[in-house]
Amino acid sequence: MCLLAVLHSPRGVATGKLNFIDACKDNLYHAPMALTHLRSLQALELALRTGALKDAAARLGITPAAVGQRIKALEEYLGLELLVRGRAGLRASPGLDAVMSRLSAAFRELEQVAAELDMQRGHEIHIAAAPDLAELWLQPRLVRFSSAFPNIRFSINGAGDAPMRIRPADCEITFGAPAQAGADELFGDFVLPVGSPENTARIGRLNRRDRLEGFPLLHLDFYKDDPGAPDWTQWLKSRKLRRTGPNRGIRYRRITTAIDAVLANAGFTLCGIALLQPMLDDHRLSLPFPVSTGAWATHVFQARFRADSLVRPQVRRFREWLATEAEGTRQWLARAASPQLPRRAPRRRNAAGG
Repeated sequence: MCLLAVLHSPRGVATGKLNFIDACKDNLYHAPMALTHLRSLQALELALRTGALKDAAARLGITPAAVGQRIKALEEYLGLELLVRGRAGLRASPGLDAVMSRLSAAFRELEQVAAELDMQRGHEIHIAAAPDLAELWLQPRLVRFSSAFPNIRFSINGAGDAPMRIRPADCEITFGAPAQAGADELFGDFVLPVGSPENTARIGRLNRRDRLEGFPLLHLDFYKDDPGAPDWTQWLKSRKLRRTGPNRGIRYRRITTAIDAVLANAGFTLCGIALLQPMLDDHRLSLPFPVSTGAWATHVFQARFRADSLVRPQVRRFREWLATEAEGTRQWLARAASPQLPRRAPRRRNAAGG
C-alpha cells in the first residue's frame, strides 16, 4: 500500500481535509505521486520521531532546511498543516495525529525490510576512524586482513573498496577518555620527543641542558585535550632543560603532517609513538631523549561497534582481528616504553550488551 494512504482513515475522520484525501485515495496509488511524496513522508515521520528538523536531517544526510522543504511540499499538496512547533519540540497536528501511529508503523516496516536486505551486503564494512589512526595504523594492517578475507570490502572515512553510503558506520574508532560505554579499548599512547636521526645526532653533541636551544620545536594539537600528555613547556620544565620561547613554532593538528615535518628535518615534536612503530623500527624516526622522559597519555584509542552490525559474521570477524592487532601494538608499546611500567590491561565491552 502506498504510504500516502495512511493519511486517510478507512472509518472516516471528522476532518474535511482528510475526507478529501479519502475521496481521492485512488489517485494516491499512482506511481509518480507515490515516488514524489515518499521522501516527504519519510522526512515528516523522522521529524516527529526525533522531535527536531536538525535531528531528522542528520538521519537523512541532508540539511534541516531540506527537511523543512520536503514537509512543506507535502503540506501544500494536502492543503493541511501537519506539524505543530512547541517548546518541547515538534508534534503532530490534530489532523495528522489520528493516523500518526499507522504512518510510524509503515516506516518501521520499511526499516525492517531495509535491514533484512542490508544483511545481504554483509561483505561491506564501513569504518569511521581518527584520520591519523586510519592512515598510520589501520590501513597498512588491513592488507593482511584482506589477503585472508578477500571478499570483505572496506570503506574508511568514505574511501575504499566499498562504496560510500549515507548511514552510520559499522565501527567507529576514536581517541578519547577510556572506559566509554560500549567501547573496546584498543591501546594507549606514550608521548615523548621524536626527531629525525640527523637532528638527533646533531643535538647529541651538545650540552645536555642546552640541547634544544635554537632547534625548532613543532607543536602537535592532537593531544591538547589529554591531561596526561605534556606540551613542550611542561616537558622542558620537568627535564630541567633550557629553551627560549618554548611555545613558539609551527602548530599541527594531525600527527601525519607533524611527522612529515620531522622527517624533513624541520624540528622535533612531542608525539605518541603508538602509531609510529614502523618508522621507529626501521630508524626513519628516532628518540632524541631516553624513554624515561616520556609519559603515558590518559586517552586511549578505542573502537565502538554498532550492535546491529555485530549480527553480521564479517563484522564480528573484523572485531576479533582488530583486537588481535591492538594486542600486538600494546605489547610493542610496553617494550618500547621500558623502563616505564606497562599500562593496565584494557577493558572490552560488547556493544551488543554482552
